[in-house]
Amino acid sequence: MAWGARWVGDRTSAFRYCDHNPDDNKLDWLDPGCVTVSDGMATFTATPDGRTLENGRPAWRTGLLTTEYSDEAFRVRTGDLVETRVRLPSGMGAWPALWTWKDGENEVDSFEYHPDNPHLLELSNHVNCAATYFTDADAVAPGRWVTIGTRYGARCVEWFVNGERVFADDTGVGHHWSAYLILNLSLSAGEHHPAPCGPDPITFDVGHLRVYR
Repeated sequence: MAWGARWVGDRTSAFRYCDHNPDDNKLDWLDPGCVTVSDGMATFTATPDGRTLENGRPAWRTGLLTTEYSDEAFRVRTGDLVETRVRLPSGMGAWPALWTWKDGENEVDSFEYHPDNPHLLELSNHVNCAATYFTDADAVAPGRWVTIGTRYGARCVEWFVNGERVFADDTGVGHHWSAYLILNLSLSAGEHHPAPCGPDPITFDVGHLRVYR
């Protein structure tokens, strides 16, 4: 999917206030200007925002792309395979993810990553409660490029890392599932993973995101 009209960067229904989120142990305040594209690569850049969230924590300006609210309102559906190639961030507090969302649910996490667990990807199906931690010191590390895929099967969701299947949940998403895509760089607020330890920008690069149907 080319970066462009299929994506919206200023809001998501997954956040309480659409453009910022004091919940879920996050410091995010969305700014479409925090996502830039050059030579087909999208770069997400997070910086201190100067505002304070409703939970009293300092907000960070950061980027999010979603197909929700776009003119096309593209949704992935049962049977689709989504694949992304990303460069994992090294900045402490970074929390990049590719996930799905619709109507307050329908969440499948292709991956979540935290640099304090440098060799681990979190893979989760919240539709039918399945998850695993995938660990690989060769494939997963700060600053490393990795290709991650997810096939949304009706009876089994499968995850792939660099072309190899690493997890099959044997629960699936059901035959009539669909959801919007969300690709973003969140910032941890410090409860489960360390918050950013200074004002330096944190970046996250995405080489491509593709949907096979």
